[in-house]
Amino acid sequence: MLNITCNRQNYPKLDFKLGNMSLAEKVIYWTIVLTPLWWILGIQTIIYPTIVAFLLVLGFKLDKIFKSSLPICNWAWLGMILAALWTNILGLESIGFPTLKTAATLFTLFKGYFLIFACLTLPFWHRIRAEVITRAVSWMSASNLVILTIQFLILSAIGPQKSFLPPLARLIPGEKLSLMIKFAVIQPFFGIPLPRTDLYTADPPILGVCALLSFFICLAESNRSLRKVSLVGCLAALLVSQSRLAWVCFPLVLLIIYCFRSGLARQAYLWIISLITLFAAVLSLTLQDLIALPLGTFNSARADSSKDREYVVNATIEAWKESPLVGWGFMEKTVSWGNGAFVMPLGTFSSYAQVLYIHGIFAFLIFITALVSTLCSFWQPAMFGNTICQRAFACLVALFLLIHATNLTWMAIYFWFFFIWLGAILSQLQQQRIVITEWEELLSKG
Repeated sequence: MLNITCNRQNYPKLDFKLGNMSLAEKVIYWTIVLTPLWWILGIQTIIYPTIVAFLLVLGFKLDKIFKSSLPICNWAWLGMILAALWTNILGLESIGFPTLKTAATLFTLFKGYFLIFACLTLPFWHRIRAEVITRAVSWMSASNLVILTIQFLILSAIGPQKSFLPPLARLIPGEKLSLMIKFAVIQPFFGIPLPRTDLYTADPPILGVCALLSFFICLAESNRSLRKVSLVGCLAALLVSQSRLAWVCFPLVLLIIYCFRSGLARQAYLWIISLITLFAAVLSLTLQDLIALPLGTFNSARADSSKDREYVVNATIEAWKESPLVGWGFMEKTVSWGNGAFVMPLGTFSSYAQVLYIHGIFAFLIFITALVSTLCSFWQPAMFGNTICQRAFACLVALFLLIHATNLTWMAIYFWFFFIWLGAILSQLQQQRIVITEWEELLSKG
């Protein structure tokens, strides 16, 4: 019974209609669809967490907490909020709670871990269907083609343009880099000059993450024409991001989904190991050589960037060792190289290194618990054949790899819809289980 129920939403059979949307669905739908507008206005970083927080407060009732139990992953993310807040306070206390640093640190928590928790929880407190999120993300992804076309026309006709700060962005306190409107540029990739842009994100690799996650959300779009256009928009954004890791993770997601659907694929690791061993024996290469060769090619695409990231991450780990239990509480220290030509705050890249550096080993364990529990929430229905859960599981695996290169607290604001999508799936699964339980109770009573 459970298997049959879960499979009803596997493939889009009929064109989903948006009629009869709840207030929360309307707000979230238009907030996602109007992403280009928020980007042009320069208010992305403030509008998404504010809207999510408003809806969370609007739907808050004590009986909802007691009557409808939240998944373990939601509580784990709440624990991460509290652990991060505790270490933030300890760190800020050591420097006397300076106003600007305190505001910036708390706002980072607000648009990071709190945003993730709130997005996962909203569908349990409001009626938010995964189909509504899918439709909104599909329109947003389709708009990528329009924005990219405009940017490439400007690049080819006028040439590279300087970035600028939108007027409303000037009113938002804190750093302004993530609020800048940037145009497409030409950058070498494997020695070949190609166009690159970050679209409505703060950095091209973030665009790669957003495009990858959006692609697999849009696969469930029931409108065939919109689905095709949105998928093209996602692929176009993925290509121009020049994100090497996102490119690698894209086929990885497809492979994981295939493994769920193929009984033969569950034994694929035996074939892979056998082929690697045979290949190494024929070419007289060690396993280390086989790993080093593609890794060297991967890093050569943008060698300077890879070296810089590695240098900053190593320096971040060294700084963490000075305060291993509770970390430093905030991003303050910097690392420089190239005779001081380049300066970067510690904790800028890998999320795992950042959590250790800022929050210490205690919060790091909670962070890993939150990641693993979120992943495990989709495992059983994915094994039962639920296609949506298979995609969610595979996307989470890719995301956990991608946050090794870029901070989750910096990126989350740009794919906040992904966490609402995850929450909507979990909420629908919970409702299905409740219905099945009620039917089983009725049948048992005769």
